Amino acid sequence: MLTHPKQKPEDINLDQTLRPQSWGDFIGQEMVKKNLRILIEAAKRRGQTIEHVLLYGPPGTGKTSLAHLIAREVNASIRVTSGPAIERVGDLASILTNLMPGDMLFIDEAHRMNKLIEEVLYPAMESRTLDIIIGKGPSARTIQLELPPFTLIAATTRIGMLSGPLRSRFGVTFRLDFYSVGDIERILARSSRILALEAEPEAIQITAAASRATPRIANRLLKRVRDWALVHGSGRVTVEAAREALRLLEVDELGLEPTDRRILEMMIRKFDGGPVGLAAIAAATAEEEDTIEEVYEPYLMQLGFLERTARGRVATRLAWQHLGLAFPEQPRLIGS
Repeated sequence: MLTHPKQKPEDINLDQTLRPQSWGDFIGQEMVKKNLRILIEAAKRRGQTIEHVLLYGPPGTGKTSLAHLIAREVNASIRVTSGPAIERVGDLASILTNLMPGDMLFIDEAHRMNKLIEEVLYPAMESRTLDIIIGKGPSARTIQLELPPFTLIAATTRIGMLSGPLRSRFGVTFRLDFYSVGDIERILARSSRILALEAEPEAIQITAAASRATPRIANRLLKRVRDWALVHGSGRVTVEAAREALRLLEVDELGLEPTDRRILEMMIRKFDGGPVGLAAIAAATAEEEDTIEEVYEPYLMQLGFLERTARGRVATRLAWQHLGLAFPEQPRLIGS
């Protein structure tokens, strides 16, 4: 699925190449950047490490890039791991005890950490101590290790799955939102320069409009447009290259792919536009509930094509119009 916002193996090298190296390179999220720059500058003047930072928001909106940028701005080393990778308390203890003073620890997908791991983090974040239990039963004893000053940066797409005690231990929390089309165009223009691509401004606009307001997807689409231009054209990213590449990928001008359209069409044709429950949508489209809720719904709601109500999901007038269907002025009630 090309427009899936989660990072794929093919994205890793591209992300490293295109990752912002300074605040000027990081386009969008202006209020988050302003607050982070104040946080960093204040910590520098006090001669202290910055407070623990929690970043949350849709996948592909720049949480990892911001973490690396923060580390670069304070000239600190950054250790990178993820929630699923920390399987045992010993794994976390090994990471924490190997940190040097001033280092940063970045935990991606923090919501997928084991609750026992979260509890070990509490004293590490609050008092820079690590409590380790050695042995079992009556002979068990606790050893407390002192940790060097460090900053934890956690990123999550589902902040509600983090426990309250863990969330409260972060000094600052920032939400990253979807990007405007204008910001995506600037990101693609920068990516084109780095990749040494000759691209027409209108081709950039077409690609940006289909990027689901997400930089990661925008860069992924740019690669596919580049490939089409290389195989079928002169290598120059033109309007024709952008349109033909998107047509072959079955991505429309707003970035909707076949699954998005199937969800909306099912809601409209089978349930008269809703309201319909998430379980019914998943069953009718053969998609997992979590996938619909995390991948498809946020962007459909951003476009105004989908609404969540107390009774279920509803396809809006804009969704009917986008699919070329006549919106009923008096929708039939389910079961009538």
